[in-house]
Amino acid sequence: MQYERLVGLNITNDEVYQQYRTAMKPILESYGGGFGYDFKVSEVLFPEAEKSINRVFTIYFPSQKAMDEFFSNSDYKKVRNLYFKPSVAETFLLASYKKEDAH
Repeated sequence: MQYERLVGLNITNDEVYQQYRTAMKPILESYGGGFGYDFKVSEVLFPEAEKSINRVFTIYFPSQKAMDEFFSNSDYKKVRNLYFKPSVAETFLLASYKKEDAH
């Protein structure tokens, strides 16, 4: 079983956002986490209250504890402040759920 989040972002600087992804990936992997699907969105047909989303992805972890520890990790927070904050205007947690193995 995995713990997964479906996230929507409004990215305003793709280059800096990619630096964020590159810098945070080793930290994410050290917690057993990773990315599933990752989409660049060209048009949102039914937005909630005029909110812009141009990126949607899934991020997963082996446990709720690993997820919580990753997001509270001080090295992750430094990377987030350096790259994520200046490149993302809005963040939307679209869903959070337990996912059964497909096997």
